[in-house]
Amino acid sequence: MPDTPDAPASPGAPGSPEPTLFTLDPRSLRGLAHPLRMRLLNSLRHQGPATASQLADRLSESSGATSYHLRQLAAYGFIEDDPERGKGRERWWKSVHQGMTFGDSLYSDQDPEVRGAVDFYMHEVANLHTQELSTWLGTRREWSDSWARNSDLSNFTLRLTPGLAKELDRKVHELVNSYRDLAPADGTEGAEDAAQVRVHLHLFPRATD
Repeated sequence: MPDTPDAPASPGAPGSPEPTLFTLDPRSLRGLAHPLRMRLLNSLRHQGPATASQLADRLSESSGATSYHLRQLAAYGFIEDDPERGKGRERWWKSVHQGMTFGDSLYSDQDPEVRGAVDFYMHEVANLHTQELSTWLGTRREWSDSWARNSDLSNFTLRLTPGLAKELDRKVHELVNSYRDLAPADGTEGAEDAAQVRVHLHLFPRATD
């Protein structure tokens, strides 16, 4: 799941810049399955390194709470000190990885605690997606007409086998990853029109009777 604690992801296509991924296991999943920790990790990935105080202001939390949960994220290997910025009294944190992979064994684990962490994690991911989409809809008039015209809320209904669903998912991930770092670099022509773009992918079966 490149970029954010989202859905399971596949590596990028050959020749494309591949994100560094963290492989979740039962221990690390239990360490991440907390709403504030997921929000903190999400913020560090999307908005860059920050201190506990900055994250507290950004997320409307107390600095004591953000400090504690940042240390927990570091203990599980999700974040680390940012030595380039941590030269003052406050400790700066940065994300270690760009995304995560969600192993099949986590879905079949019989430990009730692990199963509960899986359920919580996936529901929290869905909540984060909903919040991001709602923010876009509420602020889209602040963006240019070009961005408004080129955003997308499409949905599709297909009839697939599990194998075909896996193939489709892999191809979509490869396509998305092939667009990494294609925008003009800062200071070059066209860079002023570039923005951070979020791409959500939901693929799931549903009953039809």
